[in-house]
Amino acid sequence: MKKILIPTDFSNQAFNAIRVGIKLAKKEGAEIILLHILDLPQEGSDSVNKGTPAPQVMFFKNAAEEKLNNLALDPIFQGLTVSTSLILDRTSLGVTKSAENNNVDLIVMGSHGASGFKEYFIGSNTEKVVRTSNIPVLVIKGEVEDFKISDFVFASDFSENMKEPFKKALAFNKVFGSKLHLLMVNTPNNFKATHVAEELLQDFLQDITDKEYDLSIYNDINIEKGILNFSDRINADLIGIATHGRKGISHFFNGSISEDLVNHSSTSVLTFKIDN
Repeated sequence: MKKILIPTDFSNQAFNAIRVGIKLAKKEGAEIILLHILDLPQEGSDSVNKGTPAPQVMFFKNAAEEKLNNLALDPIFQGLTVSTSLILDRTSLGVTKSAENNNVDLIVMGSHGASGFKEYFIGSNTEKVVRTSNIPVLVIKGEVEDFKISDFVFASDFSENMKEPFKKALAFNKVFGSKLHLLMVNTPNNFKATHVAEELLQDFLQDITDKEYDLSIYNDINIEKGILNFSDRINADLIGIATHGRKGISHFFNGSISEDLVNHSSTSVLTFKIDN
């Protein structure tokens, strides 16, 4: 891991993500990029694009730039290589574009989740990044004093297109030094007998040389509840899951388990994009 992107809006949730990013950067010798995005109203963006930004736009930009630079000088970053980036864009788009432009290996974001009408009609910026990012996203939930991952749950249906996300999960598991639990959730609508599920898992893993993991099959009413209930049962520190990155009307009707987990889980979540 060479580069870690940490978006910040200077909130407590963002600072939780910074703490985790610092620990990972120190462990891996990685560079940290602190990103702040000015999510301007349309008229503000238009004025910038025309090369004649309004005075109030420049005021907010200069204030944010000063705050970001001061943050980068905080003693908590001592011994690390830290750079800053301030861009004017829609928040979720700005994060994903910045991650790809800087060739980062991981995005670390804080989240307090969303619920009700906010969840369904607005959504959190973190949720949108999870949906669209081609780069793994680590979503930190709540305050983190010491980011220690003892038990890491990777939930999957273990179909063929899950192999690349799984290999990425294995790589991160080595970074965390955690015990990896592979989880398949059985639901009433897609029930598999235990021996069938075990055979599917073994077939999926036959060309995987790293065998340091437990296999679990868990029955529940739906996949999300199964992941959450199993993770609670073993007191997991992190949940890993792959996302299809559905957009538009397909996303509205089909939903996304990874986004639901980001919103509803009290445990931190690590997401991986499935290659289409």
